[in-house]
Amino acid sequence: MPELPEVETARAVIEAGGLHREIAEVDDNDTYECRPHAPGDIAKALVGRTLTAAHRRGKSMWCDTSGDGPALGIHLGMSGRVFVTAPDGTLSVGGDYAGPRPATGPQKEEWYRFSIVFADGGSLRLFDKRRLGRVRLDPDLDALGPDAELIGREEFRARVGRGTAPLKARVMDQSVLAGVGNLLADEVLWRARLSPLHPAGELTVEDLDRLRRELRGGIRHAVKHGGVHTGEVVPHRRAGGHCPRCGAEMVRATVGGRTTWWCPAEQV
Repeated sequence: MPELPEVETARAVIEAGGLHREIAEVDDNDTYECRPHAPGDIAKALVGRTLTAAHRRGKSMWCDTSGDGPALGIHLGMSGRVFVTAPDGTLSVGGDYAGPRPATGPQKEEWYRFSIVFADGGSLRLFDKRRLGRVRLDPDLDALGPDAELIGREEFRARVGRGTAPLKARVMDQSVLAGVGNLLADEVLWRARLSPLHPAGELTVEDLDRLRRELRGGIRHAVKHGGVHTGEVVPHRRAGGHCPRCGAEMVRATVGGRTTWWCPAEQV
């Protein structure tokens, strides 16, 4: 599933190529992707306007629109990608990692769940093969905690360092901290040398500060290198995998309902 770094790449693609271009047409006919809006509702709200800014909190992304128009929320779901075409046909893609040779050419038309056509002839399209994304006007973000990349030290300590939940479950709770998914959680806990099973409320201030530093570092690394799959420990999350620092065999369990891998020698 796209995590914070992948969503940030999609946001950046929209910011770089999709803003301040007049919207001429909108295809919002996918009633599942665009629920609860009826076909035509989003088009009516957007045609004639421009996207003026692209924002993100955690895994959620939205765009402001001109003339006090509604915000356009775009959620990538499990495997969504955003395709933005410039007036000259140049294509930019952001979102879920698509493999070592990401497809940027023609795809099955039905996998484009939502499209904007700009007056200059370019477009912005949501590619979502699994149809688990979401497009909606004025998305409700009230249930989300602060962004995992931007949260301050004191707030991080207060939100993460309490309760009896296992640490991994705590950092993946989107109401506590928005943006951390399964792979990023394993990578960051490994970087911080903290067990995913450790009760969150028993962490020291030093533990929490180190975890926040490594979280920010892990996010920056993933954004720079193309996604959470580029984490140092991620390739070793498998049977027979070994810690790339000390060589101990990685162990596996289910934490917070998610498959979890960690180094038993260093993450205590």
